[in-house]
Amino acid sequence: MAIRSVRIRLNSDGVRELLQSPEVQADLRARAERIAAAAGPGHVVETSVGSTRARAVVITSTFDAMLAEARDRNLTRAISAGR
Repeated sequence: MAIRSVRIRLNSDGVRELLQSPEVQADLRARAERIAAAAGPGHVVETSVGSTRARAVVITSTFDAMLAEARDRNLTRAISAGR
């Protein structure tokens, strides 16, 4: 049986709409909240929508959290909580 090549053409506007959708934003926020909780106190979540996609970040907001990240890598080790 011969194998045919398949060409897929994405609808760029549709993909952008999906990546900026409220559902994707909610999923990203939930993942970031889990990471912040696993990292410990002093971490906050910020979300935004860019020109092509939504994004969420976890930031250290206190000196103690910054120190814990520098010394123990709490935030780095908590990344798997976002899965």
